[in-house]
Amino acid sequence: MVLSQIVGCIAAFFNAVTFVPQVCKTWKTKSAGDVSIQMFVISTTNASLWSIYGIGINDPIVYTVNTIVFLLSVIQIILKVKYDRANKK
Repeated sequence: MVLSQIVGCIAAFFNAVTFVPQVCKTWKTKSAGDVSIQMFVISTTNASLWSIYGIGINDPIVYTVNTIVFLLSVIQIILKVKYDRANKK
């Protein structure tokens, strides 16, 4: 494995875990008031397009990482909607 591939794998790992802290915080606090749903909708769209692209070029790193980002973004959107509705009651 060449240096550029190693750097790419490390970057892919950090990209994949980008939203883990936000999802965990939202889950623990049961609050998502300061979370921008628009940002996560954009992220979900971006990750889905990158996943499709990764499948198209048959690059498992691209589609695996972006599938993880897609799932974390969807989870965050679900938590945002759920906790915003619960906090309005």
